[in-house]
Amino acid sequence: MQNNPQPQANAQLDHPLEMTVHDLPQSDLSGSSTTPVGSRTNRWLVWLILAVCAAPVIASYTAYYVVRPQNKVVHGDLIQPTVSIPRQEVSDLKGKVRELSDLKGQWLFMSVGGGGCDAQCQERLYLQRQLIVSLGAEQDRVDWVWLINDDAPVDEKILPALQSAQVLRVPASVLQAWLKPSEGKTLESSFYLVDPQGEWMERFTVSSEREQILNVKKDLNRLLSASASWDRAGRD
Repeated sequence: MQNNPQPQANAQLDHPLEMTVHDLPQSDLSGSSTTPVGSRTNRWLVWLILAVCAAPVIASYTAYYVVRPQNKVVHGDLIQPTVSIPRQEVSDLKGKVRELSDLKGQWLFMSVGGGGCDAQCQERLYLQRQLIVSLGAEQDRVDWVWLINDDAPVDEKILPALQSAQVLRVPASVLQAWLKPSEGKTLESSFYLVDPQGEWMERFTVSSEREQILNVKKDLNRLLSASASWDRAGRD
């Protein structure tokens, strides 16, 4: 009797193709892959950390620029888009040269005037200081800044009152290119608010009227409250 190999061959042909674990592509666990899993995970982790750090800043600016103006009155003039503090060498009252952009890192409440500083200028500086002091515990987050736009000497009588101020001589051309007064007004007629990132973002008309002073204070309080999650007293 002869063996018939045909049924066995047919059985092999009729059987569906099978994939065993030996057929699967093998992962290279030695780390020789061009894009290791660990590297991808680290990159995602870095982006996640950056997003978490940036979220409070974005949220606070959105709250002030988008949400608050719709629900509450903004008494100053919002500057949109904001204007970056220029890179410019300036000098203090002792003649020491420094970089204007070094002021970044604090909220800046600024005024502009000539070194001669007449009675109106002195009243403006006094009002500027009082507004900052009125912020109470938050006043350490705001710098009092007087930008002098000429070479006139400052009266020695007012120097003691300026001990807590940042007083800098800045070329008039630089100030005119950076800061803009209200229509029909001069640079001296406004207070200028710069955020800790160095962005000029709001302008207030100088006024000794009580209601106007309170309105400026309200805007300052709202901004400081909106930025409380990411801004602290002291410079970076």
